[in-house]
Amino acid sequence: MTGPTDARAFWLREPGAGEIRPVPLTDPGPGDVLVRTLHSGISRGTETLVFRGEVPAAQYREMRAPFQQGDFPGPVKYGYLNVGIVEHGPPELTGRTVFCLHPHQTAYVVPAGAVTVVPEQVPPARAVLAGTVETAVNALWDAPPLLGDRITVVGAGMVGCCVARLAGRFPGVDVELVDLDPSRAQTAAALGVRFAHPAEATADRDLVVHTSASAAGLRRSLELLAPEGSVLELSWYGDRTVDLTLGGAFHSRRLAIRASQVGMVSPARRGRRSPADRLALALDLLRDPAFDALLTGESRFDELPDVMSRLAAGTLPALCHTINYPER
Repeated sequence: MTGPTDARAFWLREPGAGEIRPVPLTDPGPGDVLVRTLHSGISRGTETLVFRGEVPAAQYREMRAPFQQGDFPGPVKYGYLNVGIVEHGPPELTGRTVFCLHPHQTAYVVPAGAVTVVPEQVPPARAVLAGTVETAVNALWDAPPLLGDRITVVGAGMVGCCVARLAGRFPGVDVELVDLDPSRAQTAAALGVRFAHPAEATADRDLVVHTSASAAGLRRSLELLAPEGSVLELSWYGDRTVDLTLGGAFHSRRLAIRASQVGMVSPARRGRRSPADRLALALDLLRDPAFDALLTGESRFDELPDVMSRLAAGTLPALCHTINYPER
């Protein structure tokens, strides 16, 4: 076997405490690939929730990542935004840059079918966003915008920004990105959409996509709808309770709340698109350089325990924080 024979991986030892551990690599079989990681991305909302130990026990199975090791609340190796180089595998993949739903690890062996080739026009660091763009693709399949729709995205995190960029490319659609953080106005401008503080957001919207993972954000999303409008809920709240008042305008205006989740392909496309097709589409959409606005920080792999702690505590502001890996 060419390439590394051992690796290092980030593990959550217990809620609030991460560490780097050595990991032996198995020899790749005839249907496997050995990947050396170039970059991984931190999915801030989900991974910091995992880091804090806030995954409900009833959701342990549903929340498992494809190549997770260990169990919640810890010790667990978790993550799913990984881009690397195939150093051993089938000839058509060897030497190619690929995306994989793998945790933060310097190198790994997985079945060849678990990796997706990154288009040559997509820089490897930008490609870590593929999993998040895939979530946005699935959301817009769940609630496809109609020509001329007025759409608001509440929550300018990774998912919200990806939804806003993709929705803004539909003809005649007006998109407003809403967030409490005024610095997100610059991000919205880079994505080609309008920005507003929640108190100043435009009302009478046909569709509101909610991604802020807060009860206040969901309540405001309902307030922004036109009669018979819908909120598409992409937030995941972990073990937190969400309080809503569903009397009054919710019924009289015939409003709706619908969940969207990336674990299954949207019913609108399930018969014609596989998860692999959806991920390949997400990577193709990342040819768009506007997505670079979401890459707001980077650190070395050996800094990851401290970085994750700071992200979970809210002391390190970021959309997608990228982890860079050492060369051989």
